Amino acid sequence: MNIVVIGAGLAGANAVEELRTQGYTGDITLIGAEPHPPYERPPLSKGLLLGAADPDSVFIHDTAWYADQQVDLLTDTTVTDIDLDTGHVSLADRQLSYDRLLLATGAQPRRLPLADGSGADVLYLRTLDDALALHARLTEHLLIVGAGWIGLEAAAAARQAGGTVTVVEPAALPLAHVLGDQLGLLFADLHREHGVDLRLKTSVAAIDHTRGRTTVRLTDGHELTPDLILVGIGAEPDDHLAASAGLATDHGVLVDARLRASDPHVYAAGDVANHDHPLLGRIRVEHWDTAIHQGRHAARTMLGDDEPYTRQPYFFTDQYDLGMEYVGHVGPNGYDELVIRGEFTSRITTAFWIRDDHVVAGMHTNNWDAIDQIRTWIGREADGDLRNPAIPLADLAAPAGVKPTASR
Repeated sequence: MNIVVIGAGLAGANAVEELRTQGYTGDITLIGAEPHPPYERPPLSKGLLLGAADPDSVFIHDTAWYADQQVDLLTDTTVTDIDLDTGHVSLADRQLSYDRLLLATGAQPRRLPLADGSGADVLYLRTLDDALALHARLTEHLLIVGAGWIGLEAAAAARQAGGTVTVVEPAALPLAHVLGDQLGLLFADLHREHGVDLRLKTSVAAIDHTRGRTTVRLTDGHELTPDLILVGIGAEPDDHLAASAGLATDHGVLVDARLRASDPHVYAAGDVANHDHPLLGRIRVEHWDTAIHQGRHAARTMLGDDEPYTRQPYFFTDQYDLGMEYVGHVGPNGYDELVIRGEFTSRITTAFWIRDDHVVAGMHTNNWDAIDQIRTWIGREADGDLRNPAIPLADLAAPAGVKPTASR
């Protein structure tokens, strides 16, 4: 059997590693559009951006590992076409045949045409080269468009480097659509305390770049002259190759519970996979943990494992002296209750999102012993003790051992 993986990111690299771990000895080709071997993306907006991590530390393996594992790693290589009928992928200079094909093409930053067409210095933070370019300019005046995870992590890095930072966000609070107003306020206060000019209910109205000087007018009437504009307004799945090949797509490659696409020989994992999760319904997750575990799961599925992928989404952030971990998925149906323990002065908190009397998500800030216990509650029925913030998390009885319920 010959396996081809398109996308040399975290999902693709973990897939090929798992294939070898499971004893697969056939041919593997791993194809990446970037000139680098596969690397971890979280450091791009965290340790690497801060200068706390060496650029070489982000690589999952050195290039020798792929040769040792008999993985044909093709970097700086673009796949131009997939022929599902013949089982071939086309490169610029040749075709490769496959028996199993894994799509791990990830996502691309959502563009801001107003910025792109302005002539100003504009960056998007997605690649290793993006992070290195941004790191070199953190001490300048940085305008960040979007107060999501990338925008806020970049703001924290710039302030810690001594830069001037303005963040514009059309919503009333940062991250409120993910965390709710109370926890959104926690992050707003955190950044303002560290000197970020956080302008909420505001967006960019106009950008003028004349004779090397950039002037930005905001919808609140304020004007500023940043040295660099960083756009962080989300990402879109890189599914155009799959769609043009005739695979079923809908804001990502549609895959079943086992990560199989609409063609029986094709699979998808990571940011590009729109997964039919057995507990959560259709979901596409753009996080580090999902890329790792879906990559490994897809590898096992390609080798004949028939188990569905049921892992709950997980993500984390580090901003200044605040660390956060979140597990679960609130989903489009939202939540009925939010139970928060702790207090915002110390920013040592835990939180649970509850819908229909069941816990759908949980998180902590600066409470690093909490995440394992939080995980045990996801999908379980919320009892009175869980709902009582006066009872410390450590004193809660373990949740009843019932089967987690679907949270569609």
